[in-house]
Amino acid sequence: MADLVISNLRSQVPGLVVQRLAALNLCLHGAEITGLNGPSGSGKSLLLRAIADLDPSMGEVSLADCSRTSMPAHEWRKRVAYLPTESGWWFETVGEHFLQTDIASLQKLGFEADVLSWKITRISSGEKQRLALVRSLSREPEALLLDEPTAALDESHTLNVEQLVSDYMKQRNAPVFWVSHDPGQLNRLTRFIINIQPDGSIREQVR
Repeated sequence: MADLVISNLRSQVPGLVVQRLAALNLCLHGAEITGLNGPSGSGKSLLLRAIADLDPSMGEVSLADCSRTSMPAHEWRKRVAYLPTESGWWFETVGEHFLQTDIASLQKLGFEADVLSWKITRISSGEKQRLALVRSLSREPEALLLDEPTAALDESHTLNVEQLVSDYMKQRNAPVFWVSHDPGQLNRLTRFIINIQPDGSIREQVR
C-alpha cells in the first residue's frame, strides 16, 4: 500500500497563513479514508493545497517513500490529486476537459454519455462537482485530497460519490483525505478523523 506521510506541514501563503494552526504530522494509509473537519476558515483547504504542493509550505510530504521535493510539482500533482470545492472549467463543453473518458464512472454518478457534449454554461454547481470528481479519477492518481466533494449534492448523489471514491480507493490502494462538515458522512466513511480546534490545535479521533 502507498502511504501518504506528512511531517511538520504548515502552509506559508504570504498574507494568508493561518498563524495559529499547528503543524500537521500524519500518515494517510492506502485504501483508507481519513476525515478532516474544523470551523470555517480554520485552514483545512490550505492544508490540502500545501500537501498538493499548490501553495508554499514548510515540512515534508512523501507518497510511497517518494518525497514531493524529488519531482517537479506537476508530476507530484498527477500522483496526489487535489479536488477543490469549486472546480475550474475553462473550455466550452464538458468533454473538452477530459483527457480520458470514463463512461462507467459518469453513469455511476447519474450521467449519460451525452453529458460530454453539454455546454459548461448549462450545468449546475452539483453537476460540476460530480463531473470534477470523475475528471480527477480519470487521471488515475495514487492519492486523493477531497475538499468537501459532496457539499452541493443531495443525499442520493452524495451516496453515489461516496461509493465511487470508496471503490477507487480499494482498487488502487489509494489514501484519501476527505474534508467534511457532516458528522454522519465522516462516521460512514472513516475510522480516523483529524479535528482542527478553534484555537488552531489539532486533535486526532479514532472511532
